[in-house]
Amino acid sequence: MLVPTDDRPFALAEVKEEDFAFCRSNYKAISLFVLSDGADLTDESQSEGEHDGFIEQQQPEPQSQDGAFSDDMSQCRAPEESEHTSCDVPPPGPDDISKSRADSPVQPILKMFPKTEQGNRKRGFNVAWYKDFPWLEYSISKDSVFCYPCRHFSLPNAPNTVFKSETGFCNWKKALCRHGGFKDHCKSDHHRSAMFAWTQYKLTVEKKTSMTTLMNEEREKKLAENRMYIKSIAEVLLLTAVQNLSQRGHRESEGSDNPGNFLAILDTIAKHDPLIKKRLKAHRNAKYTSKNIQNEILETLAEMVQQEIINEVKQSEVFSVIADETKDLQKKEQMSFVIRYFYNGAIYESFLDFVKADHLDAAGLSSLIIKCFEKHGLEHRSNLVGQGYDGAAVMSGKHSGVCTRIQEVARYAFYVHCQAHCLNLVIVDSVKSVAEAGCFFSLMQKLHNFLSGSYVHTKWLDVQREMYGGQPREMPSLSDTRWACRYSACHNVLERLPAVYSVLQKIAQEKDGDRATDARGILAQLDVGFINVLVTFHKVLGQSKFLSDMLQSPSLDLAAAATLVESLLLTLQQYRSDACFEDLWKEVEETAVKCDLSLEKAERRLPKINARLCDYILMAPSGERKVQKDDKESFKTHVYYPVLDSMMGELQRRFSDTNCCIMKGIQALSPQSTSFLEKEPLFAFANIFDSDVDDLANEVYQIKRVLERKKKGGMVNLITLTEFVAFLEPFKDVFHELFRLGKIAVVTPVSSASCERSFSVLTLIKNHLRTTMGDARLSHLGVLSVESRRARSLDLDEFVKRFSSKHGNRRILLF
Repeated sequence: MLVPTDDRPFALAEVKEEDFAFCRSNYKAISLFVLSDGADLTDESQSEGEHDGFIEQQQPEPQSQDGAFSDDMSQCRAPEESEHTSCDVPPPGPDDISKSRADSPVQPILKMFPKTEQGNRKRGFNVAWYKDFPWLEYSISKDSVFCYPCRHFSLPNAPNTVFKSETGFCNWKKALCRHGGFKDHCKSDHHRSAMFAWTQYKLTVEKKTSMTTLMNEEREKKLAENRMYIKSIAEVLLLTAVQNLSQRGHRESEGSDNPGNFLAILDTIAKHDPLIKKRLKAHRNAKYTSKNIQNEILETLAEMVQQEIINEVKQSEVFSVIADETKDLQKKEQMSFVIRYFYNGAIYESFLDFVKADHLDAAGLSSLIIKCFEKHGLEHRSNLVGQGYDGAAVMSGKHSGVCTRIQEVARYAFYVHCQAHCLNLVIVDSVKSVAEAGCFFSLMQKLHNFLSGSYVHTKWLDVQREMYGGQPREMPSLSDTRWACRYSACHNVLERLPAVYSVLQKIAQEKDGDRATDARGILAQLDVGFINVLVTFHKVLGQSKFLSDMLQSPSLDLAAAATLVESLLLTLQQYRSDACFEDLWKEVEETAVKCDLSLEKAERRLPKINARLCDYILMAPSGERKVQKDDKESFKTHVYYPVLDSMMGELQRRFSDTNCCIMKGIQALSPQSTSFLEKEPLFAFANIFDSDVDDLANEVYQIKRVLERKKKGGMVNLITLTEFVAFLEPFKDVFHELFRLGKIAVVTPVSSASCERSFSVLTLIKNHLRTTMGDARLSHLGVLSVESRRARSLDLDEFVKRFSSKHGNRRILLF
C-alpha cells in the first residue's frame, strides 16, 4: 500500500467529510486503480528498491462490515490489467464531453440553455449547478449532464448509472430532489470512490508527484548536490592556489594530525555544511579529494584563466612575448612565459605558463617558445611583433640567438633588451669604473654583516629606540642583481648614521676581542670621506631607483621609457654643476656635525717620489697619488664627477637604440614627442610592418584635423602613447593602419619584470616542503596565483561544465 511521506491532509472541496470514512476503508483498491496509468513507472521505481517521496508499508486489507467490498476487491484488476480498459477504451458518452482523464470536465456556459416541457413548466440546466456539483459536465448535443469522475475513475465492478450512460441525465425537475438527481448520486458508494480517485489523480497531476516526476526531482536534487560539492572543492583549491598555500599533507588518512590545508579547510566547512559533511563521511571512494582529482580541478581552473587571456590576445591581434628562465629548488630550469598585448584601452602583461626547459641552448629555447604559441593557438607568424628577454648571449645573440631564430619564423618579432637590466648594468659599470665607489659598497656590506649579528643587532635596535623612538630601521643587505635597490641601504644608513657611530663606539670599548676589533676597524673607515660617497650615491641612486620602478611597470610603453631615460640624463647633468655640488657638500657637513666628526684637515705627510722616476710617466700604482676623499676639491675631481660622467656615458651607450627606425616610429606616435605624427619616421616604421603607406598618409591627415577639432571642443590634451591608441580605438575601422601601428608600438616590450615577478611566485609555490610537486601542477598553480584577479572572478558553473566534459570517472554525475 502506498501512503504519502508527509502528514498533510487532503484539503479537497469536492469530497465531503462524511465521504472519507468510506474512501479510507477502500484506499488500496482505489489507489491501484488511480495509478493504473503509471503502472510501468511504479514497476520501475519498485525495481530500484525505492519510491521517490513515498515509502512502502504493508497493512491488512480493510474489510467492510457487510463484506460487499471484499467481492469488489476480488474483481479489481492489477494496474497492468486495467491499463488498457481505463486509458485505451474511451468511456461512454457523446463526443462533446471529456474523452479521457487528461481532459477536464466540460462545463460550457451559454447565454441560455435549452428548455424542455417537464411537469407544468419548461425547465433547463442551471449554470449555478457547476459550482454546487463540480463533477458535472454538460453536453450541448444531448442537453444532458454526466458525472466526470464516474465516467473516468469508477471501479470495474461499479454499477452503470444514467450519469455515465450514452444519453446522460436530463430530468431537470428532479435534479435537486433529496431522494434523486444530483444529491442522491453523491451519496452512492461508487461515486464516493470515483470522487476520491479523481481527487488523488488531480493531486498527482497538479503537484507533479507522479512516480516519474518524483524520480526526476530526486535525480535533479542529487545532481544539484553533486555540483555544489564539486564547486566547494574547487573553491577550496582555488583559495589555496591564490594564497600560495600548500594543499596536501604528509599523511592524509583520517587519523592524521595534519592532513594538509585542503582537507583541513574542507573539514572546517563540513562543520557548518551538512552536505559536505555527508560526502566526506561517506564510504567508498567517491569523495573526490584525491591528488588526481585535485590535479584535474586545478588544470580546469588554470585552463579557464588561460582561455580568457588567449581570447583577449586574439581580439588584440598583435602581441609580444616576454620570457625568462630560472632554477627551482629541484634544480629544474623553469621558463616563464608572459604575453604583452593591448586590450580595451589598456596594456596587459599576462602570465601564461611555466614550462620546464630540458635544453638551454638557443635551438631548444626557441623551440619551446614556438610550441607554447602553438599549444595555446596563437598566430605568431604574423601577429608576434616583439620579444623581450634579458641580455644573455643565448637569448640576444645576433647570429644564432633565440631572438634571431624566432624572427626567422615571425619576421615582425623584433628583439628589445630588458630596459631594467640595462639600467642595472649602467650602475654596475659606473661603480666599477671608480675605485672609491667599489670600496664604499664593500664597506656597506661589511657594516650590514656586523650589525646583523645576534648580539650587535639587539644593541643596534636599542640604540635606535633611545635616540629616535618609534620603529627602528634595519640595515638591508646589498643586492648584486638589483643595484637600484641599494638606495634603501644608503637611505637607512644616512638617516641612522649617528646611531651607527654610537653602536660601534660602545662595542669597540667592550672586552670581547674579536667583536671589539671588528667594530674599531669599521669605525676607523667611517670618516668624512665615507659620508661624502654616501651622500653622493644617496642622491644618484635615488633618481635611478625612480627610473627602475617605472621601467618595471607593465603599462609603460617604450616611448615613455625613452622619455624617462632622457629625464634622468638631464638630472645627472644638473648634478654635475658647481651649485649642486655645493648643496651636496653642505649636506655632508651637516651629517658630519651630527656624528661629531671634525671637518678640519689633518696634517698629512706628502709622499715622496723616487728621484730616479721623476723624468718618467708612472704606469704602476707604486707611485700613484692616493685620493683624499675628505678634501672637498679632491673629492669633487676624483670621485663625484667621475661617478656622474660614468653613469651618463653608460646611459647614452646602453639606451642608444632610440636612433633606430622602430624607436623613432614609436616616438612619432607619442603625443609628447616633438616628432608626433611626422610622416618620415612614421612611414619608415610602417614599411617595417608592411602597412599601406597611402592609406596611412590619408589617416594621418584626417587624425590631425580630428585632434584639432577635439581640442577646440575642450578635450584634454593627450599625453602618453597609450592614451593616443585608446583614443583611436573607437575609430579603428576608420584609422585602421594608424591604430594597428599604435598597437604595435604599445605592445613592444619594455622590460622582463613580469617574468621576475612570476619567479617570486614560483619560490612561494615550490618551497622546501613542496619539492616533489609535478611540473604540470606547478604550472597550473602558477597561473592561478600570478593571475589571481582573473582566478577569483571565474564562473564556477562554467567550471562544472568543463570539468564534467573532461572528467573520465563517472562515479559522480553532474549533468
